[in-house]
Amino acid sequence: MMNENMTDGFQLDGKHYRSRLLVGTGKYRDLEQTEQAIAMSGAEIVTVAVRRTNIGQNPDEPNLLDVLSPDKYTILPNTAGCYTAEDAVRTCRLARELLDGHDLVKLEVLGDQKTLYPDVVQTLEAAKQLVADGFKVMVYTSDDPIVAKQLEDMGCVAVMPLGAPIGSGLGIRNPYNIKMILENAKVPILVDAGVGTASDASIAMELGCDGVLMNTAIAAAQDPVKMAYAMKLAVESGRAAWLAGRMPRKLYASASSPVDGLIS
Repeated sequence: MMNENMTDGFQLDGKHYRSRLLVGTGKYRDLEQTEQAIAMSGAEIVTVAVRRTNIGQNPDEPNLLDVLSPDKYTILPNTAGCYTAEDAVRTCRLARELLDGHDLVKLEVLGDQKTLYPDVVQTLEAAKQLVADGFKVMVYTSDDPIVAKQLEDMGCVAVMPLGAPIGSGLGIRNPYNIKMILENAKVPILVDAGVGTASDASIAMELGCDGVLMNTAIAAAQDPVKMAYAMKLAVESGRAAWLAGRMPRKLYASASSPVDGLIS
C-alpha cells in the first residue's frame, strides 16, 4: 500500500503523471548537465522559457529538444520574461506553432525585473485570452486565495502560487495562504517559485499541494544532478507524509509508552 500511495501521481488536463515534481531547464552549465539533472529528478513535465531557450525557432543553434525529447517528456512552454498580457499571449502562440499545436502552457506575467513578482492584473487578462483561444493554462500567480479562485473559475487547468519570489530560495513563506488556496480548489495546485532545498519541497507537499515546480533550486546547487535526486525524494516523502496524516501538535510531552498498567 505504501508503494502505491507514494507513486499515486496526479491528473493534469486528463493525463496521468506519476511524478509530482515539475522542473525547469534554465541556468544549467550546458545541455548535458540539463539532461542528466532532469533524468535524475524523475520529472515527466519539463518547462521551457520560449523567449530564452531554443526549441526550434533558431535552427542554427543547439536545440533543447535534442536532449529532452517530447516523446519522453511533456514539454511545458512558459512565458518567462513577459511583462504584459500581450507579450505572454504572443509567446504562447509561438510555442504552439513550434510544438505542432501543443496547447498546454505555463503562463507567467511579471510585474518588474527586481522582484519578478507576478502582475496579477496582466495575468488575469492573459489567462482570459489564452483560455478563449483554446490553450490549457497552468498559471503562476501570487499566493492570494481570491486571485487563485478567479483563475480557476476562468478555466485554468492548474493554479501555481509562489512560495517565495522567483529564484530566492526562501522556501514557503506563507503556508497559511497556500492552505486556503488548497481548501477552495478543484484543480491541481502546485507551488511554483521560492523552493531552495529539499525540505521546502517536502513542506509544500505536506500542506497538500498536488506538486512542486522548481528550477533554480536544482540548477544553482553545487551539484545539480545530486540535488535533482534529493528533490525527487523530498516530493515523494512529503506526499507520503500528507497521505499518512501527521500527529496532532501538543503543548506538553506525551510518552511513547503509556504509564498505565506498569509493573510495580
